[in-house]
Amino acid sequence: MSKKITGFVKLQVPAGQASPSPPIGPALGQAGLNIMDFCKTFNSKTEALEKGMPCPVVITVYQDKSFDFVIKKPPASFYIKKELNLKKGSGTTGISEPLAKITKEQLLKIANEKMPDLNTDNAEAASKIIAGTARSMGIEVSD
Repeated sequence: MSKKITGFVKLQVPAGQASPSPPIGPALGQAGLNIMDFCKTFNSKTEALEKGMPCPVVITVYQDKSFDFVIKKPPASFYIKKELNLKKGSGTTGISEPLAKITKEQLLKIANEKMPDLNTDNAEAASKIIAGTARSMGIEVSD
């Protein structure tokens, strides 16, 4: 018989830097989970990733206070900023004054990396999703 799920906790944690301080501690404490156990396990699973990379995590909480978690790919904006060597996106959306330009090839590269977390299996459709994120960051999409 499988364990009974009592809930889910969604967090965004920097790779290799999970600690019991907020926001992780209070979120896991409310769910009644062992905070240090999560931190140690998460840090060991993400030690191969780039230090500080934002990793969305979905933690499944079971009735017996045990848990499982799934580490997802970082947000598309992280990949876009990394690809274009930007510190942050534009403060305003749209492209009246573009912050940078991104090519279709760069979008396709990001889309292929992010594909497992997107709701499509088509690389062209995935690159359109990433292009929308880029435009909202004030980045012009060029051919």
